[in-house]
Parts: sequence; C-alpha cells; structure tokens
Amino acid sequence: MITSTAAVLRRPQNLLVLVLVMIIIALLAGPVATAKKKSDYVRHVDAAAANPMIASGVTLLPQAKIYKSSGLGPASLNPSATRGTPESYVDADQFPGGTLTGGVTITEAQGMNVLRQIQANLGERGLSLSDVTTMRVFLDNAPGAGQADYAGWNRAYRQFFANTDLQTGKVLLVPMGTGQPAKPLVKNAARPSRFALEVASLPVAGWLVEVEVDAVYPR
Repeated sequence: MITSTAAVLRRPQNLLVLVLVMIIIALLAGPVATAKKKSDYVRHVDAAAANPMIASGVTLLPQAKIYKSSGLGPASLNPSATRGTPESYVDADQFPGGTLTGGVTITEAQGMNVLRQIQANLGERGLSLSDVTTMRVFLDNAPGAGQADYAGWNRAYRQFFANTDLQTGKVLLVPMGTGQPAKPLVKNAARPSRFALEVASLPVAGWLVEVEVDAVYPR
C-alpha cells in the first residue's frame, strides 16, 4: 500500500521526527554559514602600530579566490606633452596642462596615475583596492636623477592605500608633494604586503612606475 507524504506528515510522531531532523540540519549548517563570513586571508601588521605602510606578510587560506593583475603603468593623459616622455603620463585633469605644482614629483604623479589604472582594472573584475593583498612595484629613475624616487612613490601610494588609523578607524591626512597633508584621494585601510625596487628601464617609453597586484575576492 502506498502512503502519501501528506498522510505521513499528519501522524504526530512522524512530524516530530521531521522537525527534529530539520533542527539537526540547521545546527550542522550553522558553522558553515558562519565560516563563509570570514576573510580568506589574514594581513600580518604590527598590532601596536596605528599607521603601518604595508603588511609584513599575508596568509592566504585554501579557499581564497585570487586575482593577479598584469603589470600596469600610467595612462597617457597629457596630450600637450610629447608622446613617450615621462610628462605625457601626467594626468592633465588632475594637473591642468600637465604642469606639476605643489612640489609633486613626476614619479609621484605617475604613481597616482598608475594606481587609478589598478583601481579600474580591479573594478572590471568586481574587486576594489581594499581587496589587494600583495603589490609589486618597479621604479625607473626620473630623467637626470641618480636613483628612483621612492619618497614620491610612497606619497602616491598613501593617496590610495594605508591611509586610516588602524586603532581608531579615522581617515588620516596625507601629503601630496610638499603641500599640507589633506584627505587622501581614496580612503582605504588596506595594507598589502609589498616590494618596490629600482629597475634599469620599463617596457614603455616614458614610464617611471609599473605596478602589479594580487587581490582576493570577497566571499
């Protein structure tokens, strides 16, 4: 004899068993649902430091879904400059006519340009600058300079990364060139692990900065 599901559920003892089974399933599923809310990476920063520039390292967990960008340089955004010169990669919208003011260096200007390209590249993949876990930076010398402009690059970096106080969560004022510290271009608490090194040349004429990043997709 075939008994319908409705008839089975009308029996009190069977309904009680079903309820118990559903409770057990919910209890078992609870930890899994909670785990999905956790980050798939851990940034290792000095807990006592309010404003470290970078992480000492990042642990990626097995379930992390990682995106790796290609090396990106600044976009050619200064039509008034000769094509292929460092000045041609100054953002003329940010610096009208491509004229750097306020003590901003050419490497600093290119650095901000590059990080906007990184931001756009990540956005096309559903990511943001806050998802960046690792960064690799290659710097060429500005014309006539004896070494790479690390200070200018770091000022550009702070405009997009590591510009909040880790202890209070407040936005930190950061300098641009020799100007007074002001609000950063992009608020971002992320401190990726990072290296920056000087190279003899970069693949595109006029580039002084090239950056590639790894980012982890949020759950």
